[in-house]
Amino acid sequence: MSRNAESTAFRSALEVIRAVEPRVADAIGAELTDQRESLKLIASENYASPATLLAMGNWFSDKYAEGTVGRRFYAGCQNVDTVEALAAEHARELFGAAHAYVQPHSGIDANLVAFWAVLADRVESPALKKAQVRQVNDLTEADWFALRRELGNQRMLGMSLDAGGHLTHGFRPNISGKMFDQRSYGTDPATGLIDYDRVAEAAREFKPLILVGGYSAYPRKVNFRILREIADSVGATFMVDMAHFAGLVAGKVFTGDFDPVPHAHIVTTTTHKSLRGPRGGMVLCQPELADQVDRGCPMVLGGPLPHVMAAKAVALAEARRPEFADYAQRIVDNAQALAEGLLRRGAKLVTGGTDNHLALIDVSGYGLTGRQAEQALLDSGIVTNRNSVPQDPNGAWYTSGIRIGTPALTTRGLGTAEMDQTAELIHTVLTQTTAGANADGTPSKAKYTLDPALADKISRQATDLLAPHPLYPGIDLS
Repeated sequence: MSRNAESTAFRSALEVIRAVEPRVADAIGAELTDQRESLKLIASENYASPATLLAMGNWFSDKYAEGTVGRRFYAGCQNVDTVEALAAEHARELFGAAHAYVQPHSGIDANLVAFWAVLADRVESPALKKAQVRQVNDLTEADWFALRRELGNQRMLGMSLDAGGHLTHGFRPNISGKMFDQRSYGTDPATGLIDYDRVAEAAREFKPLILVGGYSAYPRKVNFRILREIADSVGATFMVDMAHFAGLVAGKVFTGDFDPVPHAHIVTTTTHKSLRGPRGGMVLCQPELADQVDRGCPMVLGGPLPHVMAAKAVALAEARRPEFADYAQRIVDNAQALAEGLLRRGAKLVTGGTDNHLALIDVSGYGLTGRQAEQALLDSGIVTNRNSVPQDPNGAWYTSGIRIGTPALTTRGLGTAEMDQTAELIHTVLTQTTAGANADGTPSKAKYTLDPALADKISRQATDLLAPHPLYPGIDLS
């Protein structure tokens, strides 16, 4: 697409929106401005291509399409079949997967499809039939216990939240923690790395139905061959959630033992993050689980989103191009350069560095909580998110860590030299921020002090750093 065509497309869209609700058009324009001016270091965010964005705004949004390709509950879905089949084809070819299901609306939905696919042989239990006639939110802990017992009291073993795991890997506040009796494996306290011998020991003791690999805040590679061997040793299904690092798998940065697709029975992912597509989810699986996975709608999902599946097809086609592999490698190069820049300046990083797209700063060394550090950086034009560190004394809300990632800045074209400058900006903000106190004089985990003049200076420096790398240079909304 030519730059003129991109500008015309988005300006025209905003004009149409503005005629109905100008405040929405203003918010869309303001979001582009904000993203252009901020150093985006949120590891789970990226920038989709104009083609991917435009693929979501069309008449596919008007279609109901429950079912799967060629087996719909609504008539007139022949064009939906086309884009869904294309998205699945691109996914299979890109990841070397036997089967791909591209309907999930999010990573959580993808995980739910995977969980229920594994449990499918037991879903006709009397307890579940009884539960179906009640509101899920009304079920008590005793109800969930009885339901799990009817389902075989199935167990899930996954990485703990403070070690870098995800809420959907069996933790009580999430539905996965109500479906399964869950136990966590952590990391070595001395190194922050997965201790596979301890995972094997936990699996032998706990005997889970599902062993979950994958993470949202673990800065190292994972050996999926070893985890599959552990799963096989106890008869568990091996599931990998690769939502964060799917782009590194697609770009062949992670291969062999570090590519989950050849080793796992079932793999889930989002399609944004490092994969740089639209917000959505996807499931890849071995042939024996394909029929159950394809029942995700209506088992777990409502109607598919055909316009998002169209955008998935576009993004996955982009990821199959040779230049995507170069992009994926630059993500890791940039993350390592950013980590090295922080370490040289005295920052403490979980595991002492990174092998992937993210790093985790333990900000307790700066005398701050994650919440204080996150807000101080945001005041300075640097967008991050707070995150727990292993054995975090501040819990999951205030935290002691800041998670940073490089997929978005790499999309903009920043390289390793700019990562060192970014490390300097981060370090300056954190060293100049001091923890505040509550009204009664006790230490606050949220309040902080940062000179507004310094925050403004860093923000301008961040904008200057981004200036040679404009975001969506082909789009001019003026």
